[in-house]
Amino acid sequence: MTNVTRHLIDRGDGALVELFQSQSPSSPKGAILFVHGYQSGLLLGGEEAVESGTLARLSSRFNIIAAAISQPGFGASDGPSDFCGPITQQAISAAIQYIQHQSSFDLSRFALFGNSRGAVASAMVATKMPALRALILMSGVYDLKAAYQISSAGIRQAIEMEAGLSDKAFEDRSALQHASRIRAETLILHGKRDDRAPFDQAEKLAANLSRVGTTVTLRSFDCGHRIPQEQRAPVLRDFLERIFAAKPKYH
Repeated sequence: MTNVTRHLIDRGDGALVELFQSQSPSSPKGAILFVHGYQSGLLLGGEEAVESGTLARLSSRFNIIAAAISQPGFGASDGPSDFCGPITQQAISAAIQYIQHQSSFDLSRFALFGNSRGAVASAMVATKMPALRALILMSGVYDLKAAYQISSAGIRQAIEMEAGLSDKAFEDRSALQHASRIRAETLILHGKRDDRAPFDQAEKLAANLSRVGTTVTLRSFDCGHRIPQEQRAPVLRDFLERIFAAKPKYH
C-alpha cells in the first residue's frame, strides 16, 4: 500500500508551497517531482496528480517517492503566479530540497517532470541543478518571447500580467537561452500539432542539448497540446524503468 501525504513547506522567503507525496513502505530508490501546467476552473495544483492516481501508481511501480507541487497561485500554495518565473522556480527547488532532506539521497536519483507551464519552469530549474539525474519536459515553451508573438490573446494577456514583457522577464523563462547548463538526461515529449507550444521549440531545445553533450530524446506525437495518456505512458515507463534501475547513491 502507498500513502499520500500533504505538506506545506517554506518556499525560502516565508511563502508556503503545497506538496503532495506518495511513498511505498519499502526504502525508495529515488524520487520524481511533477509540476503541473495551467489549470482552468478549480486550480487544483498538485492535487490533480493525487486524484488521477498518478502519484500512488508510480511510487508503487518503481518503488520511489512520487511527489507533486502546486505552483504559486494554484492549490494551497501562496501566490501570486508569475508565469513560470523565478518565484515558481524557487518553489520547485524548495520542494526538491525538502524531499532530499527527508530521504537522504542525492540528485543523482531525482527526476523532474514538468507539463506545459510546468515544463517551462522545470527546464529553468534544471539549468541551476547540474547534478539532477533526469528531466522530463512535456508540451513546453522554451523561447517565451518567440511563443508570445504568436500566442492567442488570452495567453499573451497572462504573460503580460504575470511576467511582464521586459527582456529579463523573457530570459528568465526561456531555457533555450540556457541550454548549455542543463546536464540532466532529458526526455522531451511534444505534439506535432501543438497550437500553444510550437513543436519547433522542442526540436531546437533537443538539438541544443545534444550539441553540448547532454543525453536527450525527443518523442513526437500526432496530436495537439495535450498528449493522450495511452500514447505517452509506454515512453515514460521505459524511461523511468531505466532511470531508476540502478541502486541510489546516498550521502
